[in-house]
Amino acid sequence: MYPEIVPIHRKESLREDGMLFVRTDGILETMVKAPLIIAGLMIVALTMPIQTSFGSTRMLDLTLYSDGSAHISSQLEVDPLDPDYEVSLFGSSIDNFVVVGENGFLLSSEIIDDKAMIDTFGSSSVSIDYDIHDLISKEGRVWTFTLDSPTDYSLLMPTNSIIVGMDALPSNMDLINDQTKLDLSSGLSEINYIFGSTQPPTTQPPTTIPEQPNNDINTIILAGASVAAAISGVVIMIKRKQTKSSSVIQTEVISKSQIKTDTTDTENIFNLRPDMREDDKEIIKFISANGGEALESDLRKKFLQPRTTMWRVVKRLEREGVIEISKKDLQNLVKLKKDLEEEE
Repeated sequence: MYPEIVPIHRKESLREDGMLFVRTDGILETMVKAPLIIAGLMIVALTMPIQTSFGSTRMLDLTLYSDGSAHISSQLEVDPLDPDYEVSLFGSSIDNFVVVGENGFLLSSEIIDDKAMIDTFGSSSVSIDYDIHDLISKEGRVWTFTLDSPTDYSLLMPTNSIIVGMDALPSNMDLINDQTKLDLSSGLSEINYIFGSTQPPTTQPPTTIPEQPNNDINTIILAGASVAAAISGVVIMIKRKQTKSSSVIQTEVISKSQIKTDTTDTENIFNLRPDMREDDKEIIKFISANGGEALESDLRKKFLQPRTTMWRVVKRLEREGVIEISKKDLQNLVKLKKDLEEEE
């Protein structure tokens, strides 16, 4: 005889009258646990996309300047339940670090080496702007930009720059106000560029000597005599006025030299800083016309710039050794430096 096969999850009993009873304790326990397991899997599936989105980069834009610095502007999605958020920067030489929350308020932050700790204050996204000096190097005339980006980004080249080499092809290239804009993919990118002249070479038009008409000899003699008489009269008048005008000329020369000494020679600044941006030159001219100094608030009103943008411009000019920043009545006073030195 073959042995009887009985499922292990149930127990059977046979009564004397032939009725078969099956205990369903295991089946009921399984039916209760199954909905709980399914609900737990659904919660995990819903929370996974939210967790992975926290800390992701939504936008990354870079702008290169002719002085070897770069401005980074990025927008990040952060966890609003996490009061402190750590951001990895692209270097440790950081200036003008500004963080703005989704409501437009400035957020406090602390930079340690190449990390920034941000107080989110419940924001789900933050905008970060800062200047960095670690991405560009120079050898001779060739400048080299290097970046290992975790995401796709856009790159705005400096004005009057010419790309001479790159190890990665951009997905798109545009020309914006004489500046090349590249859309690059994530990963390591290296771009070599130089600065060239945008002004075409000027050529002098050929000088043409007009043909002299053939005049009669008598007419030439009369004209020559008239010219000689006129020259003699002019010479006599000059000699009479020479003594009187000498003192006036000397006084005028002294006054002009004094004016030139008292005022700032902006052309000298521009010659010593040939790579200075055009908007920075306008600010230098305004400060020079204002007696060599101006409040930062006056610069913002004159050039219609927000506080953070003008502060970056002022700090850039200070790094170039063109201006000095001091405090006056709790405001930033910008002065042109008198002992400007030439860049090496």
